[in-house]
Amino acid sequence: MKRVVLAVGLAASVAAPAAAQWTGMPVWNSPKGGTGITISGDWGRPDSAAGKGNAFGARAALGIGTVTLTAGVASYKPEGSSSQTAAVGGQVDFRVIGGSLLPIAVNAQLGAGTSAKIGTSYPKTTTVTAAVGFSVPLPTPGISIEPYFSPGLRYHKLENPVTGASASQTKFGFVLGANLGFGLFGLHAAYDYQDSDTGDKKVFGLGAHVAIKVPLGM
Repeated sequence: MKRVVLAVGLAASVAAPAAAQWTGMPVWNSPKGGTGITISGDWGRPDSAAGKGNAFGARAALGIGTVTLTAGVASYKPEGSSSQTAAVGGQVDFRVIGGSLLPIAVNAQLGAGTSAKIGTSYPKTTTVTAAVGFSVPLPTPGISIEPYFSPGLRYHKLENPVTGASASQTKFGFVLGANLGFGLFGLHAAYDYQDSDTGDKKVFGLGAHVAIKVPLGM
């Protein structure tokens, strides 16, 4: 009986990994986009259903016209674990609607990433995300504020999962976030939700960024 309970517990722990292509982080977004280079430092805090612990990461984004390309890395250590996982991933964002003359912005976002194995409870995982983002940039003097909502799907592929756990799954998720800019410097925050058969996963994230506005528009 104890073996059955242990097997079920292990299966539940790997049934739905932490949400993003950067494990332990929200699926970051900025529907309004922009041109130039943006360097970000991030911190993520999953809830108990997603493993708890802390994640730290860095991203570099290049905006060219209506397209933004992002690459990044993250390190996540679940609570109670003696080791951590490294994740690498990227995103491509396409601004569909938005600009200086429009009060709203809409984008389409695709992302992918992989995280390394941690013991037997967290197998190597590949994640693919697809989402749309909606934001209403606020014309506040001296500061830019962009609250956004970004719903989408997350596909997870687990390598050699424990018995009883699905090797692949597609889940719904969404992000509520905000990006603040103070000239070259800024802050960002996000709340990420993903449904799961073993308890919905939630991740809260904070970060800071530096934007270098290079005229790269096409």
